[in-house]
Amino acid sequence: MSIHFVYEKLKSRVPPDGIKLDEQMSEHTSFRVGGPADIMVLPANVQQLIATLEICRQNNCPYYIMGNGTNLLVRDGGYRGVIIKTAANMNDCRIEGENVYGQAGILLSTLSKHIADAELEGFEFASGIPGTLGGAVAMNAGAYDGEIKDILEWARVITSDGDILSYSKDRLEFGYRKSIIQKNDLIVLDCGMKLKKGHREDIEGRINEYTRRRKSRQPLHLPSAGSTFKRPEGHFAGKLIEDAGLKGARIGDAQVSELHCGFIVNLGRASAGDIISLINHVRKVVRHKFNVELQPEVKVIGEP
Repeated sequence: MSIHFVYEKLKSRVPPDGIKLDEQMSEHTSFRVGGPADIMVLPANVQQLIATLEICRQNNCPYYIMGNGTNLLVRDGGYRGVIIKTAANMNDCRIEGENVYGQAGILLSTLSKHIADAELEGFEFASGIPGTLGGAVAMNAGAYDGEIKDILEWARVITSDGDILSYSKDRLEFGYRKSIIQKNDLIVLDCGMKLKKGHREDIEGRINEYTRRRKSRQPLHLPSAGSTFKRPEGHFAGKLIEDAGLKGARIGDAQVSELHCGFIVNLGRASAGDIISLINHVRKVVRHKFNVELQPEVKVIGEP
């Protein structure tokens, strides 16, 4: 597989401003770390996304679909292949009555504003979750007792064979931070949600309250990928980490947040290697002290 050959093929299907070479992934992830991707494609529509996937598959070129990079850690050596970033352009939404349509690349914060303007309630929990709608559907994102599965009606996906299918909520096999999207390597294109009419003051009040809680309890002033670990059954990851004596623990400029131990943050000059080493250290200590296996919520890709 020649990256140059793949690049030339992509240029025939995607406009020049939609393709980047040797793109530093530190510019595209909330951790602000990561080496270069050989190629980054910013598809403007579904057709360009499908064309990019076809070219990658036909030429056995590795690829990775990303949203806004808020749950992604790219190793320092970068990514050998094509990164396809949907958040750049595939971000349309439409609201008709109580029905909401959104493309995979729209930011949850942006969609939340549109939904609040339409005086629909039920999406407030997602207003402060970083990332895109597609990523939220794939992992059944949630907060403050709400989850995507509670409001989703259907999702349209691309299969590993390149087929476009529509899945009803019942077929998506939602669980805690998981779905059939991840299990079967499906790619979310867009989805439909069902909300209900509410009062704008009440909706904005809940959004403001959730925002206040996040600002007071989470290290939003530092680069991170949000909660680093999934919630282990019967426990809270942050409490286990704090009880293990790891609050403020550092490797290089990667640190277990002193504000919320469930977050690993970049103090400024952390490398991806620092962050990965700290994740592994935290897992080892918690396993030794409490016999609990912490599972990372952040996705790690790329070369060391």
